[in-house]
Amino acid sequence: MNEIINKEPVQRVIKVLNKFDKNLQIHVLKDNARTAKDAANALNCEEGAIVKSLVFKSETGFLICLVSGDKRCSLNKLKKVVSKKDVSMASADEVKAQTGFTIGGVSPVGHINNLDTIIDKTLERFQIVYAAAGHPNSIFKIDILRLKDLTKGRIEDITE
Repeated sequence: MNEIINKEPVQRVIKVLNKFDKNLQIHVLKDNARTAKDAANALNCEEGAIVKSLVFKSETGFLICLVSGDKRCSLNKLKKVVSKKDVSMASADEVKAQTGFTIGGVSPVGHINNLDTIIDKTLERFQIVYAAAGHPNSIFKIDILRLKDLTKGRIEDITE
């Protein structure tokens, strides 16, 4: 457990969470939470309450979308929201280069680069949501409105 908490990507998340609210804590799961389904099983919650942090690229840069675990991001809706013609999923290498996190542990916060954040409107179904914290076995739970404040994200209809 300590070896996960002490990893640099997790420490970046802890630093951001502590600055925002010292009561927000990272929890290390016994099983990995690499997918929303795995995380929901480990936490005994609905898959939709898991926040998927997805990185996209456009002709002008990268952005992160926080999507409900039981939904898929709609590229067509996302293109309209960001007013871009060309939007696609970032590759694993691009995700790592932009966020400093490996896919499966991408946190909504603590990125090495500043990314615009768009939050899936369907996450508002849940008062409490769970997001990755820099490692596939680490998560933090947060109220959806506080997640919006923490990430400075905007809530939009971006799912299919």
